[in-house]
Amino acid sequence: MAVTSEATTLWFGDLKSGSGTTSLDSSDAAEFPVNWAARSEGVSGKTNPEELLGAAHSACFSMAFANALAGNGTPPESLQVTAAVTFVPGEGITGSHLLVSAKVAGLSDDDFQRLAEDAKQNCPVSKALAGIPITLEASLA
Repeated sequence: MAVTSEATTLWFGDLKSGSGTTSLDSSDAAEFPVNWAARSEGVSGKTNPEELLGAAHSACFSMAFANALAGNGTPPESLQVTAAVTFVPGEGITGSHLLVSAKVAGLSDDDFQRLAEDAKQNCPVSKALAGIPITLEASLA
């Protein structure tokens, strides 16, 4: 069964002085303030498309990696995944870096790295981001 998820942004004004809110409509879980300064300068208290994309990428990778580890017979005790998505004004999104720390019993580092790389390549958000470099730094805790 296909699931379509929705988010809506309500924007007021021009790019540089305007602002808006982005709502997670499907889940009704949150509404976030957005503006250009948050995107181009990293202003605290407001989000930007890259932070939201990072949230999607870290969640998707976590699910794909947990599934791969369980399929290997070594389900994770815990995964901590950060996706750092970089935006350069005038250039766009230039990459996503996945930083992973995992507690997994009974798994060699070589197998851990192989499964992490596979999850990076095959999670649906990584596939959607195929036009940018995706890097991975994964370690067993």
